[in-house]
Amino acid sequence: MEQQVLSRVMVECSALGFQAVITSLLAVACAGLWRRQRRPYFLTWALAWGLYALRLASMSTYLVHRDPVWLAVHQTLTGLVALLLLFAALQFSRDLRWHPGFLWLGLLALLWGWGSIYVIHSMVAAGIVSVLLLSFVTAWTGATFWRHRARVPSRSAPVLAWTFWLWSLHHLDYPLLRRFGNGALYGVFADVLFIVVTALGTLFLVLGDERRKLAGRNEQLEQLTRLLLRAQEDERRRIARELHDEAGQLLTVVKMELDLDNRTEASALVSRVLSKVRDLSNLLRPAALDDLGLLPALRDLVQDFAKRTRVEATIETAGSARKFAPELEVAIYRVVQEALTNIMRHSDARTVQVRLDVAPREVTVQVRDDGTGAADAVTPNLGMLFMRERVTELGGALDVGPVGPADGIAGRGGFRVLARIPLPAED
Repeated sequence: MEQQVLSRVMVECSALGFQAVITSLLAVACAGLWRRQRRPYFLTWALAWGLYALRLASMSTYLVHRDPVWLAVHQTLTGLVALLLLFAALQFSRDLRWHPGFLWLGLLALLWGWGSIYVIHSMVAAGIVSVLLLSFVTAWTGATFWRHRARVPSRSAPVLAWTFWLWSLHHLDYPLLRRFGNGALYGVFADVLFIVVTALGTLFLVLGDERRKLAGRNEQLEQLTRLLLRAQEDERRRIARELHDEAGQLLTVVKMELDLDNRTEASALVSRVLSKVRDLSNLLRPAALDDLGLLPALRDLVQDFAKRTRVEATIETAGSARKFAPELEVAIYRVVQEALTNIMRHSDARTVQVRLDVAPREVTVQVRDDGTGAADAVTPNLGMLFMRERVTELGGALDVGPVGPADGIAGRGGFRVLARIPLPAED
């Protein structure tokens, strides 16, 4: 008989030890996450699972020595773990902050743990009251995750809610459905199942929350970039207008006066400065884009590029002509402008082709060259990033890279910038 009792104690201690290993690993994992991210609920989960492992150790010690002090420690740690799991759920769901007043709850758990063993002389009564309180706190934790699901769409929150609700029911079977010591293995492995599901559920819940926060930050960044691009375009328009209207007109007046005084050398210098001012004004914001439209502005841009670089540059258009929204016209113009700038800086191209295709639901702009500077041109730079952002803001896609063998110009390969932007349906 004594051998059977000893064997059962060994089996139960082994099961509790297995459960303690799992909870200890969870405590270490949560502590590591807290060190990396400094989220307070990770620290609370680490403390909860660490105390859970100590709770199991105290129960194993009680089974071996039958000293009631270890049972009192077990009762105290059980209450503390339940309160910490509830506090972690509230920290995650409602951003609950730590308050020194919460120490009273820990003190109450300590008093109850020792009082249930040394004050209440009926183990059955003490056990019933303890598991009722434990089940209430566990069910409250489940309700916290359920309310979180109602505020924030999540698949993990309902799983956690039902897990804690079922766990709260499982707590009741210790004094109500089984005599003390019977079915201990069933209880341990049921607890292991609940612990594993809880750990996985909290992991996916945190990952989902981080993903939502990251998506929110990305959206804010996209909005900031759009505002930056619009502010940049407005500032370019303002500076170009001032250069054209103020500086250009003043330089023109000075040139006329110099011509009247037959000061040809000074007049030639002013003429060169005036030409540079007009080029700078056109680079910042071409007047043709506002006055004549997209196609004339693109033709002027390509012709000016060919004139300045002595590269054979052509422009082709296909599809039905239609009026685009100002944002779309600016985006197309800047794509071509930035592509030509990269060719001028990074490529030894001899020929450049610009093509604009307008389909009923999409506009495609392509800039190809036969140069060899693809490796340098594909390196990310501010102009390239802004070009991509302009296209993606309009729901389009930008493809930048070497030209394939079938698309090369004059057999030299080359580089291509291809932007596809969807068009709204015509009325």
